[in-house]
Amino acid sequence: MKDFHDTDIVIGCAIEVHRNLGPGLLESAYEQCLAYELSQAGLAFELQKTLPVEYKGIHIDCGYRIDVLVEDKIILELKAVERLLPVHAAQLLTYMKLADVGIGLLINFHELQLVKGLKRFVL
Repeated sequence: MKDFHDTDIVIGCAIEVHRNLGPGLLESAYEQCLAYELSQAGLAFELQKTLPVEYKGIHIDCGYRIDVLVEDKIILELKAVERLLPVHAAQLLTYMKLADVGIGLLINFHELQLVKGLKRFVL
C-alpha cells in the first residue's frame, strides 16, 4: 500500500479474527490468524520483529520484539488478557519510540467485543 496512514484495514483484519475465534485463546493464535488476514488484505508485515535498544551509539539486543509491524508504519501490540493495564500502553509507546514508528494499536483479543479492547496511539 503506497499511502498507508489509516489503521482501518488493520482493525478490520483484527475484527475478522476476533469474529471467527472469539475471546479465550492464546495471544500466539491471534497473531498467526491476524497474519493470515493481513496477507489476504495485501499488507506487508513482520511478526516478532527484533527491537534492539540503542545505548550510547551501540545496539543492544535486550530481547524486545514487536508483535506485528505493518507496512513499516504501524506497530501492533497484541494481548489476550482480562483487562488492559497502563503498563501495556507504556510498552507500546516505548516500542514506537525505539522503532521510530508513529502509529500503534494495542489490541486485547480477550474482550467480548474487540472494539472495547482496542486503543490507538499516535506519536
